[in-house]
Amino acid sequence: MDALTNRPDLSRIPGTDRPHATVPSPASPKGDRMPAPARHSCPRGPLISAEGINGVGKTYLTNRAVEALDDEHKPLMLDEFAQWANGRPGLGGALLRALYEASDDDPFLRGGTPLAEALLLMAIKRHDLDTVIPHLSRGRAVIEGRSADSTAVCQALLLHPGNPDAALATARDLLDLSASYRPLPDMTILVTDDAAQAVARAQDRDGRVFTEEQAAFMRAAAALYEQLAATDPRRYRVVDRRTVDEHQAAEQIRGWIHEARGSRGCLSEPWQGAWAACLCCGRPIAADAA
Repeated sequence: MDALTNRPDLSRIPGTDRPHATVPSPASPKGDRMPAPARHSCPRGPLISAEGINGVGKTYLTNRAVEALDDEHKPLMLDEFAQWANGRPGLGGALLRALYEASDDDPFLRGGTPLAEALLLMAIKRHDLDTVIPHLSRGRAVIEGRSADSTAVCQALLLHPGNPDAALATARDLLDLSASYRPLPDMTILVTDDAAQAVARAQDRDGRVFTEEQAAFMRAAAALYEQLAATDPRRYRVVDRRTVDEHQAAEQIRGWIHEARGSRGCLSEPWQGAWAACLCCGRPIAADAA
């Protein structure tokens, strides 16, 4: 624990510094440096995530956007956590059911151990990636209903209640940690709205009434999502439902999905270093220029 900031020292967890590490070029058997493989455009499909608090309409709007795409370019949709905790078979579903049981049906999976829960949620998203590699390899786009950003936002708020600055810093640290175990999405579509409207929609949809503490947690999450998106404009695309209607929002999302289908670099295992083979096309990946 960092005594000055009261934040957990994530840098001491193995793997958290990998995104910033410099990987040396390996030597050939004769002692010479191996030449960097030629860069090429990987034929894989893009990995996209849809994010936002409960009730903003990210699933509804994303589905509308996908329906407007021609059949040849329709992406594979991965349901968000709330939609498959009791239905999806396999390891990912089993891990999520364990989190639900430990949280005593808390809508945000809060079981009292935020970092342990964060690691399990990261494991679920790693499992998701493993299951969609064949689709990405064939050039198909994949959209995750929630990805690493949801874990980063919610667990950071649990670690730093009432401290937005510390929560933002820890959310970024948690994204770095997640990125050391699996690649982050190529594009993250964040749907935002008035938090009170989102809370009302979520209550109507789920047939439950949130406590004031739960509603306050959602408001804090909405603010942190927007702050986190501002730190990485290259990856995030933000649609604000306070400024556009649902038709315009769905059209924006459709356009971003189409945009994501452009040329993509290879998808690497972060923990294997820059000379690992691409998960999709199998070619070696050269270290990025400094």
